[in-house]
Parts: sequence; structure tokens; C-alpha cells
Amino acid sequence: MRPLARVLTGAAACAPLMLALPSTAAAAEPGDVTYSYAVNGSSVTNTITNNSGVQLQCGTSLAPAPGGVLPPVAEVLANGQTLYSTDPAGQPGVSTQTVSDVPAGDYVVLATCGTQDSDPAYAWISDYPGIQDQLGTFPWTVFTVQQASTVVTVGPPSLIPDLGSLLPSGSAF
Repeated sequence: MRPLARVLTGAAACAPLMLALPSTAAAAEPGDVTYSYAVNGSSVTNTITNNSGVQLQCGTSLAPAPGGVLPPVAEVLANGQTLYSTDPAGQPGVSTQTVSDVPAGDYVVLATCGTQDSDPAYAWISDYPGIQDQLGTFPWTVFTVQQASTVVTVGPPSLIPDLGSLLPSGSAF
């Protein structure tokens, strides 16, 4: 059971939220949930598309991926993640979660959406090499989600200021 707790905590840091929301998902499918990641400055945004028809609880987290290389999943889960978002997301349709103030570097993005208090319960977890081995005793029906990118690069802050912000309003320049 310990690896299961690490998967939930490490993959998205949202297990308590997933346990708190009663929902029912009838005939869930692997493609009901998709993730898409984007970087804007020092923020990483996960766009979640939920076609399951029910409210889900979601979490998005980042783990270091030095040099853009995915570390072993056991290492990622054992070390946990300190950069994450459990902002409200997961309603049917499209929603987003944003991890802000991310230091420059390469990161693997891990996301989880799920529902519980339904029979059966479902979870959609970021696909990651070796993740299936970690989910062997997971008590829910688990789907791995393919996403556009698993590694993102957050660049250093710009050294050149935005010139528009330096000029007074109404300036002729």
C-alpha cells in the first residue's frame, strides 16, 4: 500500500482532494481525460480536458528532470514533489491548473485526476515509463493518460526588462 500512497502523493499531491469528492463515473474510458502542458515564464499550466461527464479532483506536480531526461519513476515518487497545484479543476469540459514560481530548469510534469466514493472508482494518471509497476495494487480502475509533453523546460528570468513597462503612460516612444 505504501507505493500506492507515493503514487497519489507524488504524481499529483491531490489524494486528499480525490477522497473528499463523492462522484459517480459510469462506463469511464481511458480517453475521457487528457492533459496538455505549456510553459509561460516561470509558470507551468496543465490544460485538463474531462469528457467523463462527472466532476473530478485533479492535481499537477513537477519533479526535476536534469538535462531533460526522465528519472526512474521510483526515484520521482520516492523523492516527492514540492512544486504542485491542486487548484480547483476537473469539471466536465476544459479546465486548467497552474504551478507558479517555478525555478529555471527541466521538469517532468505529472498529473492525476480521479473520483472516488463511487463503485467502481476511476483515476487518470500521467503515463510515465514504469508507472504501471507502481499501480499494481491500486484499488481503483486506473487509466494512464498520454499527453503532449512529459518534460518541460522553464527558462531563466529575462535579463532585458519589458521596455513598455519602463516608459510612462502616453509616452511618444
